[in-house]
Amino acid sequence: MINILEVNETNKMIEKDNLDVRTITLGINLMDCIDSDLKRLKEKIYEKITKTGKHLVSTGKEIESEYGIPIVNKRISVTPIALLGGDACKDPEDFVTLAMTLDEAAKNVGVHFIGGYSALVSKGMTKAEKNFLYSIPKALSVTDRVCSSVNLGSTKTGINMDGVRLMGDILLETAKASKEKDSIGCAKLVVFCNAPDDNPFMAGAFHGISEADQVIHVGVSGPGVVKNALEKVRGENFEILCETIKKTAFKVTRVGQLVAKEASKRLGIPFGIIDLSLAPTPAVGDSVAEILCEMGLEYAGAPGTTAALAILNDQVKKGGVMASSYVGGLSGAFIPVSEDQGMIQAVEAGALTLEKLEAMTCVCSVGLDMIAIPGDTKASTISGIIADEMAIGMVNQKTTAVRIIPVIGKGVGDKVEFGGLLGFAPIMPVNTFSCADFVNRGGRIPAPIHSFKN
Repeated sequence: MINILEVNETNKMIEKDNLDVRTITLGINLMDCIDSDLKRLKEKIYEKITKTGKHLVSTGKEIESEYGIPIVNKRISVTPIALLGGDACKDPEDFVTLAMTLDEAAKNVGVHFIGGYSALVSKGMTKAEKNFLYSIPKALSVTDRVCSSVNLGSTKTGINMDGVRLMGDILLETAKASKEKDSIGCAKLVVFCNAPDDNPFMAGAFHGISEADQVIHVGVSGPGVVKNALEKVRGENFEILCETIKKTAFKVTRVGQLVAKEASKRLGIPFGIIDLSLAPTPAVGDSVAEILCEMGLEYAGAPGTTAALAILNDQVKKGGVMASSYVGGLSGAFIPVSEDQGMIQAVEAGALTLEKLEAMTCVCSVGLDMIAIPGDTKASTISGIIADEMAIGMVNQKTTAVRIIPVIGKGVGDKVEFGGLLGFAPIMPVNTFSCADFVNRGGRIPAPIHSFKN
Protein backbone atom coordinates (compact mmCIF):
# COMPACT_ATOMS: atom_id res chain seq x y z
CA MET A 1 0.00 0.00 0.00
CA ILE A 2 1.08 3.59 -0.65
CA ASN A 3 0.95 5.64 2.55
CA ILE A 4 0.52 9.34 3.33
CA LEU A 5 4.28 9.84 3.89
CA GLU A 6 4.95 8.81 0.30
CA VAL A 7 2.22 11.17 -0.89
CA ASN A 8 3.78 14.07 1.05
CA GLU A 9 7.24 13.31 -0.33
CA THR A 10 5.75 13.14 -3.79
CA ASN A 11 4.17 16.56 -3.40
CA LYS A 12 7.58 18.03 -2.53
CA MET A 13 9.07 16.54 -5.71
CA ILE A 14 6.17 17.96 -7.75
CA GLU A 15 6.60 21.45 -6.32
CA LYS A 16 10.40 21.66 -6.55
CA ASP A 17 11.59 19.26 -9.25
CA ASN A 18 9.01 19.23 -12.10
CA LEU A 19 7.85 15.71 -11.24
CA ASP A 20 4.81 14.63 -13.20
CA VAL A 21 3.11 11.61 -14.68
CA ARG A 22 3.76 12.16 -18.35
CA THR A 23 0.89 10.05 -19.61
CA ILE A 24 -1.97 7.78 -18.68
CA THR A 25 -2.72 5.70 -21.75
CA LEU A 26 -5.79 3.56 -22.32
CA GLY A 27 -5.13 0.65 -24.66
CA ILE A 28 -8.12 -0.63 -26.65
CA ASN A 29 -8.26 -3.83 -28.70
CA LEU A 30 -10.12 -3.20 -31.97
CA MET A 31 -9.82 -6.68 -33.47
CA ASP A 32 -13.53 -7.30 -32.91
CA CYS A 33 -14.27 -4.28 -35.13
CA ILE A 34 -12.93 -5.93 -38.30
CA ASP A 35 -15.44 -5.76 -41.14
CA SER A 36 -15.16 -6.06 -44.91
CA ASP A 37 -17.43 -3.03 -45.30
CA LEU A 38 -15.42 0.18 -44.81
CA LYS A 39 -18.35 2.24 -43.55
CA ARG A 40 -19.27 -0.38 -40.98
CA LEU A 41 -15.62 -0.77 -39.93
CA LYS A 42 -15.36 2.94 -39.21
CA GLU A 43 -18.62 2.92 -37.27
CA LYS A 44 -17.44 0.04 -35.09
CA ILE A 45 -14.06 1.67 -34.42
CA TYR A 46 -15.62 5.00 -33.49
CA GLU A 47 -18.22 3.38 -31.25
CA LYS A 48 -15.74 1.22 -29.33
CA ILE A 49 -13.22 4.02 -28.75
CA THR A 50 -15.80 6.55 -27.61
CA LYS A 51 -17.62 4.07 -25.40
CA THR A 52 -14.48 2.67 -23.77
CA GLY A 53 -12.65 5.97 -23.41
CA LYS A 54 -15.46 8.31 -22.39
CA HIS A 55 -14.37 8.55 -18.73
CA LEU A 56 -10.57 8.51 -19.20
CA VAL A 57 -9.98 12.26 -19.18
CA SER A 58 -12.37 13.02 -16.32
CA THR A 59 -10.87 10.20 -14.24
CA GLY A 60 -7.38 11.53 -14.87
CA LYS A 61 -8.45 14.99 -13.74
CA GLU A 62 -10.05 13.56 -10.61
CA ILE A 63 -6.79 11.81 -9.66
CA GLU A 64 -4.80 14.98 -10.38
CA SER A 65 -7.08 17.02 -8.13
CA GLU A 66 -7.26 14.46 -5.34
CA TYR A 67 -3.55 13.65 -5.08
CA GLY A 68 -2.02 16.83 -6.50
CA ILE A 69 -0.08 14.84 -9.10
CA PRO A 70 0.08 16.45 -12.55
CA ILE A 71 -0.90 14.09 -15.36
CA VAL A 72 0.37 15.89 -18.44
CA ASN A 73 -1.35 13.83 -21.14
CA LYS A 74 -4.31 11.48 -21.39
CA ARG A 75 -3.98 9.23 -24.42
CA ILE A 76 -5.45 6.22 -26.19
CA SER A 77 -3.64 3.49 -28.10
CA VAL A 78 -5.40 1.03 -30.39
CA THR A 79 -4.68 -2.14 -32.31
CA PRO A 80 -2.41 -1.43 -35.32
CA ILE A 81 -4.77 -0.14 -37.99
CA ALA A 82 -2.96 -1.97 -40.80
CA LEU A 83 -4.20 -5.22 -39.21
CA LEU A 84 -7.82 -4.07 -39.30
CA GLY A 85 -8.20 -2.62 -42.78
CA GLY A 86 -6.96 -5.47 -44.95
CA ASP A 87 -10.41 -6.41 -46.30
CA ALA A 88 -12.15 -3.05 -46.22
CA CYS A 89 -9.37 -0.71 -47.44
CA LYS A 90 -8.67 -1.08 -51.15
CA ASP A 91 -6.26 1.84 -51.51
CA PRO A 92 -4.37 4.42 -49.41
CA GLU A 93 -7.33 6.83 -49.43
CA ASP A 94 -9.47 4.25 -47.63
CA PHE A 95 -6.88 4.05 -44.86
CA VAL A 96 -6.86 7.85 -44.61
CA THR A 97 -10.56 7.75 -43.78
CA LEU A 98 -9.76 5.37 -40.91
CA ALA A 99 -7.23 7.90 -39.60
CA MET A 100 -9.92 10.56 -39.72
CA THR A 101 -12.23 8.28 -37.76
CA LEU A 102 -9.56 7.84 -35.09
CA ASP A 103 -9.12 11.62 -34.95
CA GLU A 104 -12.85 12.21 -34.53
CA ALA A 105 -13.04 9.62 -31.75
CA ALA A 106 -10.04 11.15 -29.95
CA LYS A 107 -11.63 14.60 -30.06
CA ASN A 108 -14.94 13.19 -28.83
CA VAL A 109 -13.40 11.73 -25.66
CA GLY A 110 -10.98 14.64 -25.21
CA VAL A 111 -7.62 12.82 -25.27
CA HIS A 112 -4.49 14.63 -26.42
CA PHE A 113 -3.32 11.91 -28.81
CA ILE A 114 -4.40 8.56 -30.19
CA GLY A 115 -1.73 6.08 -31.24
CA GLY A 116 -2.01 2.94 -33.29
CA TYR A 117 -2.13 4.21 -36.85
CA SER A 118 0.53 1.58 -37.19
CA ALA A 119 1.89 -1.38 -39.14
CA LEU A 120 4.01 -4.34 -38.05
CA VAL A 121 6.13 -5.23 -41.09
CA SER A 122 9.43 -6.52 -39.69
CA LYS A 123 9.55 -9.47 -42.09
CA GLY A 124 7.47 -8.47 -45.09
CA MET A 125 4.47 -6.50 -46.30
CA THR A 126 1.08 -7.42 -47.70
CA LYS A 127 -0.58 -5.32 -50.39
CA ALA A 128 -2.84 -3.81 -47.74
CA GLU A 129 0.14 -2.90 -45.57
CA LYS A 130 1.83 -1.17 -48.51
CA ASN A 131 -1.35 0.81 -49.09
CA PHE A 132 -1.31 1.71 -45.41
CA LEU A 133 2.28 2.98 -45.58
CA TYR A 134 1.48 5.11 -48.62
CA SER A 135 -1.45 6.61 -46.69
CA ILE A 136 0.67 7.94 -43.81
CA PRO A 137 1.68 11.36 -45.22
CA LYS A 138 -1.88 12.41 -45.98
CA ALA A 139 -3.29 10.76 -42.85
CA LEU A 140 -0.99 12.79 -40.61
CA SER A 141 -1.64 16.02 -42.53
CA VAL A 142 -5.45 15.86 -42.31
CA THR A 143 -5.65 14.82 -38.64
CA ASP A 144 -4.68 16.60 -35.43
CA ARG A 145 -4.31 13.90 -32.79
CA VAL A 146 -3.40 10.74 -34.69
CA CYS A 147 0.09 9.29 -34.19
CA SER A 148 1.67 6.70 -36.46
CA SER A 149 4.36 4.04 -36.08
CA VAL A 150 5.88 1.30 -38.21
CA ASN A 151 7.88 -1.66 -36.87
CA LEU A 152 10.51 -2.50 -39.49
CA GLY A 153 12.67 -5.06 -37.72
CA SER A 154 13.19 -7.37 -34.78
CA THR A 155 15.85 -9.58 -33.29
CA LYS A 156 13.84 -12.65 -34.31
CA THR A 157 13.04 -11.70 -37.90
CA GLY A 158 15.79 -9.34 -39.06
CA ILE A 159 15.22 -6.01 -40.83
CA ASN A 160 12.75 -5.50 -43.66
CA MET A 161 14.93 -3.38 -45.96
CA ASP A 162 12.12 -2.94 -48.48
CA GLY A 163 10.19 -1.25 -45.70
CA VAL A 164 13.24 0.76 -44.63
CA ARG A 165 13.74 2.05 -48.17
CA LEU A 166 10.06 2.92 -48.52
CA MET A 167 9.95 4.73 -45.17
CA GLY A 168 12.67 7.12 -46.33
CA ASP A 169 10.28 8.25 -49.06
CA ILE A 170 7.30 8.26 -46.68
CA LEU A 171 9.11 10.47 -44.18
CA LEU A 172 9.98 13.02 -46.85
CA GLU A 173 6.41 13.00 -48.17
CA THR A 174 5.11 13.48 -44.63
CA ALA A 175 7.46 16.41 -44.18
CA LYS A 176 6.26 18.01 -47.43
CA ALA A 177 2.61 17.48 -46.51
CA SER A 178 3.08 19.60 -43.37
CA LYS A 179 5.80 21.97 -44.65
CA GLU A 180 3.70 25.03 -43.75
CA LYS A 181 4.05 23.98 -40.10
CA ASP A 182 7.79 23.21 -40.22
CA SER A 183 7.12 19.59 -41.24
CA ILE A 184 5.60 18.80 -37.84
CA GLY A 185 3.81 15.78 -39.29
CA CYS A 186 7.06 13.84 -38.88
CA ALA A 187 6.89 14.48 -35.12
CA LYS A 188 3.86 12.16 -35.10
CA LEU A 189 5.64 9.34 -36.97
CA VAL A 190 8.20 6.90 -35.57
CA VAL A 191 9.80 3.74 -36.96
CA PHE A 192 10.83 0.90 -34.64
CA CYS A 193 12.90 -2.20 -34.26
CA ASN A 194 11.56 -4.54 -31.57
CA ALA A 195 8.53 -2.34 -30.88
CA PRO A 196 6.91 -3.26 -27.52
CA ASP A 197 3.21 -4.10 -27.33
CA ASP A 198 2.63 -1.96 -24.24
CA ASN A 199 4.33 1.40 -24.84
CA PRO A 200 2.26 4.31 -23.42
CA PHE A 201 4.37 7.07 -25.03
CA MET A 202 3.63 8.79 -28.32
CA ALA A 203 4.21 8.72 -31.17
CA GLY A 204 4.98 5.02 -30.92
CA ALA A 205 2.13 3.74 -28.77
CA PHE A 206 -0.11 1.00 -30.12
CA HIS A 207 -2.18 -1.70 -28.44
CA GLY A 208 -0.34 -4.95 -29.13
CA ILE A 209 -2.15 -8.10 -30.14
CA SER A 210 -0.87 -9.84 -27.00
CA GLU A 211 -2.67 -7.32 -24.76
CA ALA A 212 -6.05 -7.69 -23.04
CA ASP A 213 -9.20 -6.16 -24.50
CA GLN A 214 -8.64 -2.97 -22.50
CA VAL A 215 -5.71 -1.95 -20.31
CA ILE A 216 -4.27 1.06 -18.48
CA HIS A 217 -0.59 1.94 -18.94
CA VAL A 218 1.21 4.82 -17.25
CA GLY A 219 4.41 6.60 -18.25
CA VAL A 220 6.27 8.44 -15.51
CA SER A 221 8.73 11.30 -15.82
CA GLY A 222 11.08 13.00 -13.37
CA PRO A 223 14.47 14.06 -14.82
CA GLY A 224 14.38 17.08 -12.51
CA VAL A 225 13.96 14.84 -9.46
CA VAL A 226 16.99 12.75 -10.42
CA LYS A 227 19.13 15.83 -11.12
CA ASN A 228 18.17 17.38 -7.77
CA ALA A 229 19.12 14.17 -5.96
CA LEU A 230 22.50 13.99 -7.72
CA GLU A 231 23.32 17.59 -6.78
CA LYS A 232 23.43 16.41 -3.16
CA VAL A 233 26.11 13.76 -3.90
CA ARG A 234 28.26 15.81 -6.27
CA GLY A 235 31.80 14.41 -6.46
CA GLU A 236 30.97 11.13 -4.69
CA ASN A 237 32.05 7.77 -6.13
CA PHE A 238 30.10 5.67 -8.61
CA GLU A 239 28.57 3.42 -5.95
CA ILE A 240 26.93 6.39 -4.25
CA LEU A 241 25.97 7.84 -7.63
CA CYS A 242 24.23 4.62 -8.65
CA GLU A 243 22.49 4.15 -5.32
CA THR A 244 21.14 7.69 -5.47
CA ILE A 245 19.68 7.25 -8.94
CA LYS A 246 18.20 3.88 -8.00
CA LYS A 247 16.49 5.18 -4.85
CA THR A 248 15.14 8.21 -6.69
CA ALA A 249 13.79 6.07 -9.52
CA PHE A 250 11.97 3.96 -6.93
CA LYS A 251 10.20 7.06 -5.56
CA VAL A 252 9.29 8.35 -9.01
CA THR A 253 7.92 4.97 -10.07
CA ARG A 254 5.75 4.74 -6.97
CA VAL A 255 3.97 7.86 -8.17
CA GLY A 256 3.19 6.12 -11.44
CA GLN A 257 2.05 3.02 -9.59
CA LEU A 258 -0.35 5.10 -7.50
CA VAL A 259 -1.87 6.77 -10.56
CA ALA A 260 -2.11 3.51 -12.50
CA LYS A 261 -3.81 1.63 -9.68
CA GLU A 262 -6.27 4.45 -9.01
CA ALA A 263 -7.14 4.83 -12.69
CA SER A 264 -7.54 1.08 -13.07
CA LYS A 265 -9.88 0.86 -10.07
CA ARG A 266 -12.01 3.86 -11.03
CA LEU A 267 -12.35 2.91 -14.68
CA GLY A 268 -12.79 -0.81 -14.04
CA ILE A 269 -10.01 -1.56 -16.55
CA PRO A 270 -7.00 -3.82 -15.78
CA PHE A 271 -3.66 -2.23 -14.91
CA GLY A 272 -1.04 -2.95 -17.56
CA ILE A 273 2.46 -1.58 -16.99
CA ILE A 274 4.46 1.33 -15.70
CA ASP A 275 6.94 2.70 -18.23
CA LEU A 276 9.97 3.93 -16.29
CA SER A 277 11.32 6.21 -19.01
CA LEU A 278 12.65 9.56 -17.85
CA ALA A 279 10.80 11.85 -20.27
CA PRO A 280 12.21 15.39 -20.47
CA THR A 281 10.45 18.61 -21.44
CA PRO A 282 11.76 21.90 -22.86
CA ALA A 283 11.39 23.42 -19.36
CA VAL A 284 14.59 24.39 -17.57
CA GLY A 285 15.44 21.81 -14.91
CA ASP A 286 13.54 18.97 -16.58
CA SER A 287 16.33 17.58 -18.74
CA VAL A 288 18.06 14.21 -19.13
CA ALA A 289 21.09 16.02 -20.58
CA GLU A 290 21.36 18.06 -17.35
CA ILE A 291 21.49 14.80 -15.39
CA LEU A 292 24.46 13.72 -17.51
CA CYS A 293 26.14 17.07 -16.84
CA GLU A 294 25.50 16.70 -13.11
CA MET A 295 27.30 13.35 -13.34
CA GLY A 296 30.42 15.23 -14.45
CA LEU A 297 30.17 16.10 -18.15
CA GLU A 298 30.61 19.62 -19.49
CA TYR A 299 27.93 18.93 -22.13
CA ALA A 300 25.94 15.91 -23.23
CA GLY A 301 28.02 14.53 -26.07
CA ALA A 302 31.39 14.93 -24.35
CA PRO A 303 33.59 11.82 -24.02
CA GLY A 304 32.03 9.63 -21.33
CA THR A 305 28.45 10.48 -22.33
CA THR A 306 27.56 6.95 -23.43
CA ALA A 307 28.92 5.49 -20.18
CA ALA A 308 27.02 8.05 -18.11
CA LEU A 309 23.79 7.33 -19.99
CA ALA A 310 24.32 3.58 -19.50
CA ILE A 311 24.58 4.14 -15.74
CA LEU A 312 21.45 6.28 -15.70
CA ASN A 313 19.42 3.83 -17.76
CA ASP A 314 20.44 0.80 -15.72
CA GLN A 315 19.87 2.37 -12.31
CA VAL A 316 16.48 3.74 -13.34
CA LYS A 317 15.43 0.22 -14.28
CA LYS A 318 16.83 -1.30 -11.09
CA GLY A 319 15.01 1.19 -8.90
CA GLY A 320 11.82 1.09 -10.92
CA VAL A 321 11.32 -2.66 -10.94
CA MET A 322 11.29 -2.66 -7.13
CA ALA A 323 8.47 -0.09 -7.08
CA SER A 324 5.97 -1.70 -9.43
CA SER A 325 4.67 -5.20 -10.01
CA TYR A 326 4.59 -4.71 -13.78
CA VAL A 327 7.20 -2.70 -15.67
CA GLY A 328 7.20 -2.54 -19.45
CA GLY A 329 7.04 -0.31 -22.48
CA LEU A 330 10.38 1.31 -23.22
CA SER A 331 11.60 2.03 -19.66
CA GLY A 332 14.85 3.94 -19.41
CA ALA A 333 15.76 7.45 -20.54
CA PHE A 334 14.53 9.38 -23.55
CA ILE A 335 17.11 11.53 -25.32
CA PRO A 336 15.05 13.69 -27.70
CA VAL A 337 16.77 16.81 -28.96
CA SER A 338 13.88 19.24 -29.35
CA GLU A 339 12.18 18.24 -26.09
CA ASP A 340 15.25 18.61 -23.85
CA GLN A 341 16.78 22.03 -23.15
CA GLY A 342 20.13 20.50 -22.21
CA MET A 343 20.29 18.50 -25.43
CA ILE A 344 19.51 21.62 -27.46
CA GLN A 345 22.32 23.51 -25.73
CA ALA A 346 24.73 20.64 -26.40
CA VAL A 347 23.90 20.70 -30.11
CA GLU A 348 24.31 24.47 -30.26
CA ALA A 349 27.69 24.21 -28.52
CA GLY A 350 28.90 21.63 -31.04
CA ALA A 351 29.23 18.93 -28.37
CA LEU A 352 26.50 16.68 -29.72
CA THR A 353 26.31 15.26 -33.25
CA LEU A 354 23.98 12.84 -34.96
CA GLU A 355 26.69 10.18 -34.83
CA LYS A 356 27.16 10.62 -31.07
CA LEU A 357 23.41 10.41 -30.56
CA GLU A 358 23.44 7.13 -32.47
CA ALA A 359 26.15 5.79 -30.15
CA MET A 360 24.09 6.83 -27.13
CA THR A 361 21.08 4.88 -28.42
CA CYS A 362 23.03 1.67 -27.88
CA VAL A 363 22.43 2.05 -24.15
CA CYS A 364 19.24 4.13 -23.83
CA SER A 365 15.64 3.05 -24.06
CA VAL A 366 14.66 4.40 -27.44
CA GLY A 367 16.66 5.89 -30.29
CA LEU A 368 17.13 8.92 -32.51
CA ASP A 369 14.26 11.04 -31.29
CA MET A 370 12.86 14.44 -32.35
CA ILE A 371 15.90 15.40 -34.40
CA ALA A 372 15.46 18.11 -37.02
CA ILE A 373 17.55 17.67 -40.18
CA PRO A 374 17.83 19.65 -43.45
CA GLY A 375 14.76 19.45 -45.65
CA ASP A 376 16.82 18.61 -48.72
CA THR A 377 18.17 15.39 -47.16
CA LYS A 378 17.84 12.53 -49.64
CA ALA A 379 15.28 9.79 -48.97
CA SER A 380 18.04 7.18 -49.31
CA THR A 381 20.08 8.94 -46.62
CA ILE A 382 17.07 8.89 -44.27
CA SER A 383 16.65 5.18 -45.03
CA GLY A 384 20.32 4.62 -44.20
CA ILE A 385 19.91 6.37 -40.83
CA ILE A 386 16.87 4.18 -40.14
CA ALA A 387 18.78 1.02 -41.14
CA ASP A 388 21.65 1.86 -38.76
CA GLU A 389 19.27 2.34 -35.85
CA MET A 390 17.33 -0.83 -36.69
CA ALA A 391 20.61 -2.76 -36.67
CA ILE A 392 21.49 -1.49 -33.19
CA GLY A 393 18.14 -2.72 -31.89
CA MET A 394 18.26 -6.03 -33.71
CA VAL A 395 21.76 -7.02 -32.61
CA ASN A 396 21.40 -5.75 -29.04
CA GLN A 397 17.94 -7.28 -28.50
CA LYS A 398 16.45 -3.94 -27.50
CA THR A 399 13.92 -1.42 -28.73
CA THR A 400 15.32 1.29 -30.96
CA ALA A 401 13.46 3.92 -32.94
CA VAL A 402 13.86 6.83 -35.32
CA ARG A 403 11.78 9.99 -35.18
CA ILE A 404 13.57 12.52 -37.34
CA ILE A 405 12.11 15.57 -39.02
CA PRO A 406 13.42 16.73 -42.40
CA VAL A 407 12.26 20.36 -42.20
CA ILE A 408 11.34 21.46 -45.71
CA GLY A 409 12.91 24.81 -46.64
CA LYS A 410 15.39 24.87 -43.76
CA GLY A 411 19.04 23.89 -43.40
CA VAL A 412 21.91 23.68 -40.94
CA GLY A 413 22.07 26.88 -38.89
CA ASP A 414 18.30 27.34 -38.86
CA LYS A 415 16.00 26.57 -35.94
CA VAL A 416 12.52 25.13 -35.90
CA GLU A 417 9.82 25.83 -33.30
CA PHE A 418 7.29 23.04 -32.64
CA GLY A 419 5.72 24.40 -29.46
CA GLY A 420 4.42 22.75 -26.29
CA LEU A 421 6.11 19.56 -25.14
CA LEU A 422 7.73 19.22 -28.59
CA GLY A 423 9.86 22.32 -27.96
CA PHE A 424 12.29 23.67 -30.56
CA ALA A 425 15.44 22.40 -32.21
CA PRO A 426 18.43 23.47 -34.25
CA ILE A 427 18.74 21.78 -37.65
CA MET A 428 21.49 19.16 -37.30
CA PRO A 429 23.90 18.31 -40.13
CA VAL A 430 23.67 14.89 -41.76
CA ASN A 431 26.44 12.86 -43.41
CA THR A 432 25.87 13.46 -47.12
CA PHE A 433 27.90 10.58 -48.53
CA SER A 434 25.61 8.27 -50.49
CA CYS A 435 24.21 4.96 -49.24
CA ALA A 436 21.68 4.63 -52.08
CA ASP A 437 23.16 1.46 -53.59
CA PHE A 438 23.02 -0.20 -50.17
CA VAL A 439 19.43 0.64 -49.23
CA ASN A 440 18.17 -0.11 -52.76
CA ARG A 441 19.36 -3.73 -52.72
CA GLY A 442 15.94 -4.86 -51.49
CA GLY A 443 14.96 -7.87 -49.42
CA ARG A 444 15.67 -8.50 -45.77
CA ILE A 445 18.71 -8.34 -43.53
CA PRO A 446 18.76 -11.73 -41.76
CA ALA A 447 18.28 -12.04 -38.02
CA PRO A 448 21.51 -12.32 -35.98
CA ILE A 449 22.74 -15.75 -34.92
CA HIS A 450 21.77 -15.20 -31.26
CA SER A 451 18.13 -14.91 -32.31
CA PHE A 452 17.86 -18.67 -32.74
CA LYS A 453 16.94 -19.76 -29.23
CA ASN A 454 14.05 -22.15 -29.80
